[in-house]
Amino acid sequence: MADRIETRLYVTDPLAAGAVVGLDHGPAHYLRSVLRLEQGARVALFNGRDGAWAARIDGLGKGWASLKVEALLQAQAPEPDLWLCFAPIKRARLDFLVEKACELGVSRLQPVITQHTVVTRVNLERLRANVREAAEQCERLTLPVVAEPLELPALLAAWPAGRRLFLCAEAGPARPLAEAVQAAPPGPAAFMTGPEGGFSAGELDDLAKRAFVSPVGLGPRILRADTAAIAALAAWQALAGDGKERPPPDRATPGRAAFAALGEDPEG
Repeated sequence: MADRIETRLYVTDPLAAGAVVGLDHGPAHYLRSVLRLEQGARVALFNGRDGAWAARIDGLGKGWASLKVEALLQAQAPEPDLWLCFAPIKRARLDFLVEKACELGVSRLQPVITQHTVVTRVNLERLRANVREAAEQCERLTLPVVAEPLELPALLAAWPAGRRLFLCAEAGPARPLAEAVQAAPPGPAAFMTGPEGGFSAGELDDLAKRAFVSPVGLGPRILRADTAAIAALAAWQALAGDGKERPPPDRATPGRAAFAALGEDPEG
């Protein structure tokens, strides 16, 4: 396929036809030294506000790049309002969890410090870099917010009205997740997973008293914290989110509509 889209990049600049976007050292190095692209190559840009746009490399040097925005690839659209509140876990599993949560469409990643949380220092810059790379790869149009860690009592005290919190429970009187999600009224939602040692008895008592909390079960097996989060998010998206939508057309030929708008044939 001629003149294809080579990669996707998140930028903060406004995007519109004719705009020029400058890249700093990190993404410029990626285009020049990792992908080995040259002037004239096409990439896709998104900023979380203006949709995804086709752009052409207008200039490329050591530590800098200039891109000329050409045509709209995908209009910005609403996404499900789904949070993941999680007790931080060990680094490799945390990186994996954040990456997959982004791919599964969460809008906010909220680290929560509980009584049994072992990992209390969270590298937010690392998590935000993971989120950006995951969003670029999975073709979503936004980046989820990576929030500052909160102690569990502080999170619950400031919980927003109207948002249902599904507590992933290892045992006890919890409804099956599918049953609980289908019974809940439509609206903003969140899932919470605990630390590797589980929630304390006092924390579970406190959570059980909150009207906005619904304990949910994920089946008969005890899941790791990262597995539980991914399973819960995937199930919610399939039942109540955008997992019910069809995949976008022409995924194998990205940019066809944009190239047609420019009077060009993406197949050459």
